[in-house]
Amino acid sequence: MSDERYEHGWFDASDGVKIHYVTQGETGSWVVLIHGYTGSAEGNWCVNGVADALAANHRVVAIDCRNHGRSDKPEKGGPGKPEDVVELMDHLGIERAHVHGYSMGGMITGRLLSLIPDRMITAGFGGSGVRETDEEWIAKVPVDVEGTDPDEATASRNLRISAAMNNGKSREEAEASVDKPREPRPAVTPERVRRMGFGGELDLRKVDIPVLAINGELDRPMAKTHRMWRELRDFTNVVLPGKSHLTAIVAGYIPPEYVSSTVRFIDGNDA
Repeated sequence: MSDERYEHGWFDASDGVKIHYVTQGETGSWVVLIHGYTGSAEGNWCVNGVADALAANHRVVAIDCRNHGRSDKPEKGGPGKPEDVVELMDHLGIERAHVHGYSMGGMITGRLLSLIPDRMITAGFGGSGVRETDEEWIAKVPVDVEGTDPDEATASRNLRISAAMNNGKSREEAEASVDKPREPRPAVTPERVRRMGFGGELDLRKVDIPVLAINGELDRPMAKTHRMWRELRDFTNVVLPGKSHLTAIVAGYIPPEYVSSTVRFIDGNDA
């Protein structure tokens, strides 16, 4: 995707961290896109066609979260910050917007539902959701399909190489670092859900805007959305057959259903 199809911008967050973003589209309501951990605005939304499709009817802005992409990295390997999204909206004069986040971006979207619900037209969770935190309800969540898309490992390796290069490593250094044995991910316990901000503090019964979740069939969609089914007033759920966490979104693997479902949801619930 050539740079002419979108514009780059920067602003200084309230703590002095310089935040990069890209914009595309000239008319319509705003759509704010928030990428996943180790990702970037361009990698998560531009090269895979999501921003292109939305920009047909909307003004799109995709943020490079702090510690990611072209933004400053005060804590290399650290997460993004929901307050940066609020300040981005303030910087651009965005009163209300559709907000759609993937993975870590979905966690940030959940926090924004607590912080600025009146400034959100819709909320979209890609590769994410709001999990059950009550032990009794966790026990009632249907078992998800087991398995992994065979392309997931390649997509994951390429993403980690890109992230390492964004943090200053040469390609050779990046490839060597990502090929080292990895520590297993910690289990998603109720306490970790609350501590990491997966939405344990969010009262979904108070959410009065339409909410979308899109997850790969092999990315534990039931665990991520069961609570959303129970508590949200207006919930749309999309499950992508055969897709895992990264193959649901990464360019070259993303199915057309991700793009079409997102566009249909946002267009259908525009304010």
